[in-house]
Formats: sequence, structure tokens, C-alpha cells
Amino acid sequence: MKVLILAAGYATRLYPLTLTQPKPLLLVAGKPMIEHVLDNLAPIEGIDQVFVVTNAKFARQFETWAQAYRKAFPKVDFTIVNDASTDDSNKLGALGDLHLVITRQNVEDDLIVVAGDNLFNQKLGDFGRFCWQKNAPVVAVYDVGELEQIKKYNALSLDSEGRIVFFEEKPKQPTSTVTAIALYYYPKHILPMIHQYIAEGNHPDQPGRLVQWLYPRTPFYTWKVPGLWYDIGSLETLEEANRIFSA
Repeated sequence: MKVLILAAGYATRLYPLTLTQPKPLLLVAGKPMIEHVLDNLAPIEGIDQVFVVTNAKFARQFETWAQAYRKAFPKVDFTIVNDASTDDSNKLGALGDLHLVITRQNVEDDLIVVAGDNLFNQKLGDFGRFCWQKNAPVVAVYDVGELEQIKKYNALSLDSEGRIVFFEEKPKQPTSTVTAIALYYYPKHILPMIHQYIAEGNHPDQPGRLVQWLYPRTPFYTWKVPGLWYDIGSLETLEEANRIFSA
């Protein structure tokens, strides 16, 4: 099992903090966001490699961080992948970065994909067990509580088994407060479909676009996130996350 952490964005909404350091390395409750992510993924059995895809601006900082953090996971290989972008004008996009890592690193294994700024307050071991059981694509879902919030994310409908039957990015008129978040599982037999998605010239950004493309082609399941999920998108939400996770 491999893990890919998406960390190649420039987080311009968090300027000036992210002018000189990447968002996933900003501290929340005393430790970098990315460490919160990895600490919660740690209970998933079988993880033997973690890829962190970043950009040319911040690759060295992630290398320095990984040198220290990998001591917590001595049996896991950490690889920092530089996508060579330098700013928003030439970035590859989240799905472009996903495809880059799969191709450049010759990934032929089950893959968990997670955004480096996704914060959870509970361990994610059950996510791993659910994914093994389904052996199909899985995305985590969370109830944000307000329809207006859904307009920033995505809307989806599920069948009785929790499979996606409808998915729309940034809906104008959502009817549910449940949204898919940036925590995905792609079993190895699905990876060729990711190559196909990119080869067909589909949009390389926003991970949800791949979900929208895949669910009519193959069963795509959902897993409900336990506890709290937090998306750091502004200075205000960063401050709020610090208060919540410190408590």
C-alpha cells in the first residue's frame, strides 16, 4: 500500500504565511499539518511508502522535514516528488500531480491519496479496513452541516450500499450537506483508468473531477469520516483549527 500526499499548491489565500513555507508545513497545535495527516493514517496496515508531491519552490523544505519525520516510521520509505512547477501559472494541478507520481515512480500498488492540509481528529484505521474490504475506489465523505458550505465543495448522492450515483463539483443548488473530501483510495487495478483520464485531456486539477469521471465507469464507494474534519483554506480557519486541535 502506498500513500500520496498532495502538497504542490501555493496557498495564496494564506499569504503572507505561505510566501516562504508550504501550507502543509504550517503548524497546527504545535506540529505541521502534514504530520497530523500521517499520524492519523499510521494505523492503516500495509503502508510501506509515502510520496509527497510538491513544487520546485518548496521541495527542499519538504526534504528537510522528511529527514526528521521519517524516524517516526522507520519501516516506511519517504519520497519527495518535485513536479517542477514554480507558481500557479505553471502548476500541474492535483490530478496532474497524481498522474506524475504514478508514472514517474512506477506505482503499481493500491494507493491512498490525501490532501496535505486535511485535518482529522480521529485515527483512520477503519478507512483502510473498509478499502481492503471493497477493493474498489473509495472517497471519504463528511457532513459540513450547511448547504451554503457545500457550494464550495461538491454534492453527491448515494445508493443503499453507499455507492456514488451522482456527483457534481461546486453545485449551485445543493440538496444535501454531505460532501466528498480529499481522502481517496484507488486499488491498483484502477490506476490504468487514471492514465486514461489524463490521456483523454480531462481537467488536471480538483481531485473530485476524477471521481465525477470514474463513478459512471466503475463502482465508487464512500466512507463516512468519524469525528472532526477540518479544511484549512484561510487565515481565519487556520486560527480556528489551532484553537480546536490545541484543546
